[in-house]
Amino acid sequence: MADEPLKSWLETCEVAARAGGKQLLEWRGRFRTREKGACDLVTDADLASQQAIRALISERFPDHEFLGEERTDHEFVKRPDQPDQFVWIADPLDGTTNYVHGYPLYAVSLALTRGQQVLVGVIYDPLRDECYSAAQGGGAWCNGRRLKTSETTHLAEALIGVSLPPRVHGDSADLRDFVELAQVSQALRRSGSAALNMAHVANGTLDAFWATHIYPWDVAAGVLLIREAGGVVTARDGGEFDLWKPHLVVAGQAGLHQEMLAAMLPFERK
Repeated sequence: MADEPLKSWLETCEVAARAGGKQLLEWRGRFRTREKGACDLVTDADLASQQAIRALISERFPDHEFLGEERTDHEFVKRPDQPDQFVWIADPLDGTTNYVHGYPLYAVSLALTRGQQVLVGVIYDPLRDECYSAAQGGGAWCNGRRLKTSETTHLAEALIGVSLPPRVHGDSADLRDFVELAQVSQALRRSGSAALNMAHVANGTLDAFWATHIYPWDVAAGVLLIREAGGVVTARDGGEFDLWKPHLVVAGQAGLHQEMLAAMLPFERK
């Protein structure tokens, strides 16, 4: 694929993500909060951020499709009918519960996809003004600094992130995996933002990350960032990652990735 389209898409991705992040900062302290599911929140800020992102993309690329988290019904999220269709995938506020509580870990995640390919992706942390960006074949970057995943290869030395579903039951596979890995890793972290977890794997401050109950907008940009930074991305069962049925295990190094898979329970997607 020619460089010029990628540059144009990435520039749009960065500008749109920053526009969304600006809305998040402006809505602090004056938003209303509603529940869209059990323990799953949405605010005026989510909606304003998505509107700003979508407006900019629609102006520049009116022929492209748009998939945002703030949809009416997540059950209708499916792979595009046309395999060559360009689809922008946006999470306008990843970490809504953190945002509501004033906990300083949330981000905007935005990516352009075509089938299984993630062409460009950006995760923008508005509080720190950190813009993690990647274009296919062009490496991963943050504010002009090239990113590289960590060198950690063993679980005993690894700091690992996890995203658990909004409502966690005592017998859930997610929680049982947490218990298994807590016993063999150096430490685990549940930050409340899958996007930032993946950005931090790309920059080497987290060694690995896993999640099973997620959507494409949670991970599309992060998958590209990690791969472009030299990391490993697979499905939760160790097979090929499917953007449209996302569950995953990612790590900075292949050895660590294999140790994680060996330590986790056999995967059953319900």
